[in-house]
Amino acid sequence: MASHPKPLTTPPPTSHVLLSYPAPYVLLVTINRERQMNSIPFAGHIEMGEVFDWFDREPNLRVAIITGAGKKAFCAGQDLIELGKIRSGQVKKDVASQRHPLSGFGGVSRRGGKKPIIAAVNGFALGGGFEIVLGCDMVVASPTASFGLPEALRGIFAGAGGPPRLVRNVGIPIASEMALTGKPITAQRAKELNLVNRISPSQDTVVDEALKLANEIAAISPDAAIVTRAALKEAWETGSVERATQLTIERYSEALNAGGNAMEGLKAFAEKRKPDWKPSKL
Repeated sequence: MASHPKPLTTPPPTSHVLLSYPAPYVLLVTINRERQMNSIPFAGHIEMGEVFDWFDREPNLRVAIITGAGKKAFCAGQDLIELGKIRSGQVKKDVASQRHPLSGFGGVSRRGGKKPIIAAVNGFALGGGFEIVLGCDMVVASPTASFGLPEALRGIFAGAGGPPRLVRNVGIPIASEMALTGKPITAQRAKELNLVNRISPSQDTVVDEALKLANEIAAISPDAAIVTRAALKEAWETGSVERATQLTIERYSEALNAGGNAMEGLKAFAEKRKPDWKPSKL
């Protein structure tokens, strides 16, 4: 049996997340701060941004899954203990390091990127944790998962892209209720609102369910995955179906059609065999 293709390049060093490769072409990123409810300090955001930048460049990775360590929390948001110390002056303010990357909370909430990310929500996803979920391409939730934006209850604002993206997904009445009351919703309610693709049979199987989706994505042409995701993302961001189509064609159509994977897909179809995809050069 062939072994899994390993990354060809070295990932950035990590201390806040664990990186693993549970299936061919799949990266699993686990927020590894269980004692802190997987809340993320500023250094963690920078680290995760570097991880997902590397993921987009790595030829042997096609899809990522992000989850949280333990069973209680996917991510409780910003590390408010650290934030309180900074704002009270207990920790010296360093503007260079105390920020989010341009790709947002956890390197995901405002990410453009090339390749898809699936959230495997093992517990509560609150504040920035929910903003990470909203920045992912697909979501699998544990039956015990919950989602919310409690920032207003703490006198602060969810500023990592969550509120406007929530409006895009569920409309302003529901988004307003969630953001202005701070009350979380259940996994079942999230699925009813199309915030979640599927709910896993149990808390223990949430990553396994996400992996099923990841394997389906990893099986298609990596070029097609990048371009198809770009079309979806452009429509979501621009709000214009026609403009999203134009932008995607202008950016990718020539390179996609000239690439070997497009030819391989057509040839494999004609020969009634499984395609042999090559790493994307897009």
